[in-house]
Amino acid sequence: MKLKQFLSILIVLTFAFIAGCSDSASNEPKKKPAEKPKTEEQTDLILATTTSTQDSGLLDVLLPEFEKENTYKVKTIAVGTGQALEMGTRGEADVLLVHAPEAEQKIVDSGDAINRQKVMYNDFIIVGPKEDPAKIKGTTVAEAVSKISESKAVFVSRGDDSGTHKKELELWKKSSIDPKGMGETYIEAGQGMGATLQIASEKKGYVLTDRATFLAQQKNMPDTEILVEGDESLLNIYHVMQVNDEKHDKINADGAKAFVEFMLADKTKDIIKEFGVDEYGEPLFFLFEE
Repeated sequence: MKLKQFLSILIVLTFAFIAGCSDSASNEPKKKPAEKPKTEEQTDLILATTTSTQDSGLLDVLLPEFEKENTYKVKTIAVGTGQALEMGTRGEADVLLVHAPEAEQKIVDSGDAINRQKVMYNDFIIVGPKEDPAKIKGTTVAEAVSKISESKAVFVSRGDDSGTHKKELELWKKSSIDPKGMGETYIEAGQGMGATLQIASEKKGYVLTDRATFLAQQKNMPDTEILVEGDESLLNIYHVMQVNDEKHDKINADGAKAFVEFMLADKTKDIIKEFGVDEYGEPLFFLFEE
């Protein structure tokens, strides 16, 4: 074979080889760029609750557990129960944790709240200065409010339409006493339970409080002690409920349902029944027997 012919064949074969490689490469499936791992979106959940669940420290323990198990970030608004219920009525919260059963029932009846569930209870107590100027220690609730009124001793009221305030007004009413008749010795704080206790301590006055908040705050008021307790009328029941998304727009219904389920879960109940035992020698909240 002549050299010229050999070179021509070699050139043809070379181009054929390159073309084949090119076709082969073009037929190979293209690799997709690596997908970024999907992260679960965290959605805000608005919890309107009474100040006692916050002042006692219970929410500081429960909410991190809820957020660990769910993709919701809880925004807590701690106000009086009356205000929390109003937020539910206006659709300004997703879920409620409150303690005023009669008022709660009204917003369930109106359809503003659904899935109302009993969670826990503790009790109200009347606390006051150790010197006890009205001499109410160990008396019944009826005797205590009567003696406080007659002696014109200082009484500090939440005055904020909270569950505690509603209970206080109920106790005065049962004894047919108008506390406003006490004049300047009846002080309406218009604040949460922790702040109201501090005012009562400074004024050496009496105050109705939930036991949990008092025990949590007691170290800040060493001259204040429990004077009246154990009366059946002082039972303090907490319920959790969802705001009705069918009646109010923009409600995080899934998050609210998840929170109700979390509050009823066995793991959560175990936390609640042990909360406070290490520090106070007794739980701050109790569970209902099933």
